[in-house]
This record gives sequence, C-alpha cells and structure tokens, in this order.
Amino acid sequence: MSDAPPIFATLGCRLNAYETEAMKELAANAGLGQTVVVNTCAVTAEAVRKARQEIRRLRREHPDATLVVTGCAAQTEPQTFAAMSEVDRVIGNAEKMRADTWRRMAGPDFVGETEKVQVDDIMSVRETAGHLIDGFGTRSRAYVQVQNGCDHRCTFCIIPFGRGNSRSVPAGVVVDQIKRLVERGYNEVVLTGVDLTSWGADLPAQPRLGDLVLRILKLVPDLPRLRISSIDSIEADAALMEAIATETRLMPHLHLSLQAGDNMVLKRMKRRHAREDAIRFCEEARGLRPDMTFGADIIAGFPTETDEMFTRSLDLVRECDLTWLHVFPYSPRRGTPAARMPQVHGTHIRERAARLREAGDAQVARHLVRQIGQTHRVLLEAPRMGRTEHFAEVAFTADQPEGRIVSAQIAGHDGTQLLA
Repeated sequence: MSDAPPIFATLGCRLNAYETEAMKELAANAGLGQTVVVNTCAVTAEAVRKARQEIRRLRREHPDATLVVTGCAAQTEPQTFAAMSEVDRVIGNAEKMRADTWRRMAGPDFVGETEKVQVDDIMSVRETAGHLIDGFGTRSRAYVQVQNGCDHRCTFCIIPFGRGNSRSVPAGVVVDQIKRLVERGYNEVVLTGVDLTSWGADLPAQPRLGDLVLRILKLVPDLPRLRISSIDSIEADAALMEAIATETRLMPHLHLSLQAGDNMVLKRMKRRHAREDAIRFCEEARGLRPDMTFGADIIAGFPTETDEMFTRSLDLVRECDLTWLHVFPYSPRRGTPAARMPQVHGTHIRERAARLREAGDAQVARHLVRQIGQTHRVLLEAPRMGRTEHFAEVAFTADQPEGRIVSAQIAGHDGTQLLA
C-alpha cells in the first residue's frame, strides 16, 4: 500500500472520537496506508444520512483509497453501507478495536478478500475495553473511557445494538492510566462511557461509579480536576453523592440523561425515572454543592407527545435549573419500539425543538450573568479560551498559557461566553 497515512472521519459522540484515536494507533502499528475510515453514528436517522453523505464526499476526494465504514451505524445496519458502491469494507464495533483487523487490512492479501462485511454479534462481546489510550483530547483535557455498552432498552434507542451489553474497565486499570496522564501534564480528566452510571455492575464485588470517583481522587492526589460525562441520575449512588459533597476536585457540572419531563412520555420511553426523581436529584445535588450546574439531553416530539406533555419538558428546564441543553428532535430508528408508535408531525417536532433550544439559550444567559464579578479557576484549552469548573467558556483578551489552570475575574459575557 501507499505510504500515505490513513484518513479518519468521525461522526457522533465523544466516545466515537475516543475510539477513532485508538484506531489511528492500531492502524499506524499495522503500517496501514491509502485507506479512508469513516466511524459512523447511529443515534438518529439523520446521523445515518450524514454518514452516507460523508462517505460519498470522501470517495470523490480519494478515488483510489480503500474506504472502510465502521461505528454504530455500520454495526446496526451493515447492509445499508455494504450496498453503497463507494464502500469497500464494513467492520463492526468490536472488530474495529482488534489489532488483527488492522494487520489484515494492511496485509498483501487484503485486496483479494471477497468478504465485504465483517460484523459479528455485538451482544456476544464480554471483554472490557482493551483499547485504552493515553491522552486523547486537547493539550489540557484528557478523556478516559471506563465503560462501554448498555443493558437498558429505551424504546427510542438503537445504541445498545451498536455497542452491546455494558462492560466496565477495572478500577486499577483506570487509575493507572490517569496517573500516566497526570505525569504527562494533563490538568483535567473526563470519565466517559455509553451508560456511565452502570460502571462496575459486571466487575467482582460490583462497585459503583462513586467508588471509582473516590478511588481516583484518593490514589491520584496530583490530579487537579476530574469531570464526569453524561450520567443517569436515577442510578447515582451514595458514594457519588458523597464525592459531590466533599471532593472539590470533582467538577460541579453534571450532564443528565433526562430525555423528557412528562411521566407518561418517560414511561413510553421505558426510562427508569419520573420527572419528580429528576427534580429531587437536582435539588439534592445542589444541597450538597450549591454551585452545581446541570446539562441535560431532552428529546422533542417523542411519539404520542402532546402539547401538554411537551410543556412539562419545557417546564423541567426551569424546575431543574438546567443550563446546558442537548436537544434532539425525535427521529424514528428502524427496529426500535418507538418507531412503531403514533408519530408526531415533523413540523411540531421542529417547533418544539426550537422552543427547547430557546429555553436553553435563556438559561445559559442567566448563568453567565450570575458569574460577572466572580473569580473562576479556568482551564485553558487555547491561548485565549478556557472553561470554568462549571464548563462555561471564557474568552480572554490576551494570550494565556495553554493547558494551565489560571484564576480569572469575569468582567462580562457576550451571550455565549464569559469575558475575562
């Protein structure tokens, strides 16, 4: 093959971006060249459409390369991509993390292989993540995958069929990796996973996420900041609440997988919490840590959602005082129970998503106003941009030392960023 390095394109979540970095390392070790790899997302039908669009664009730009499609959409609907003339190979989520997959692609016999699809049953995967890499992220923040897969079956979600059942990385492995990251100068580590609060259920003694957090903070005393990505608030354990209350190095920002604010919609989604549970959790967390901020995932226009039901989701933004919203217009995924339910008209879905985003923008503005005059510890992601402990962006008027944590007094805001 050519000496040109492989080209990787990533769609979707932070975990996909993490795994792309791992694939780059595996491909480099195998000596792979003249290959384009598209790591797809399956969370919505729109995500699959964008993947197909990206594949066509990359084929036009690289007509002589081998084009490989992987990721969640490749796992859940491999034949969709195998049928595309632009695609040479489709490999599954388990296969993409195996060194032998990349060695075979780099080998002399690969061009002659006739098997276009290499996607095994993801539900049969039992091993923990074996592809931990050191230092994915910016020069200041590193992401550590501690969990993969999901044992729950929300009616709208295809991801368990792309990621498989939940499996955890042992605490000792996680701690060792974070120690290496701190030694390399990282000032913040973010724990990531598909269903993070299920971490430990498949490990001996079944530890909980809070146990992992406390262990990291105890055994890596030089780590300045530990952050948790999206969690399911109903699964927050006592040790996690203890960490929120007592550990200042645990950042006061949690992103919650709420999805809706109406109990009937939540029931039809097959979620495990009610709106009252979400409100109670936010109140309890703020009681332990008054400066706690929350982000949340909310779906607009879930099947059967009426205007009244949607209003309860809108109200939840205020009742939980959510700051950073990820709004998802509902998109039916073939093979999920929700796709067979009575659908909301697309116009209503778009209108509701827009109203949620407006509410989110207003919440961000209120949060930014409250920070004016305060002094924050800001982690610099770029010479003139960093983030507070609450994950608000801060813009500086002069260059700062990238990767460092600096104290900054907030002078104002521009509607989206704080100004220091």
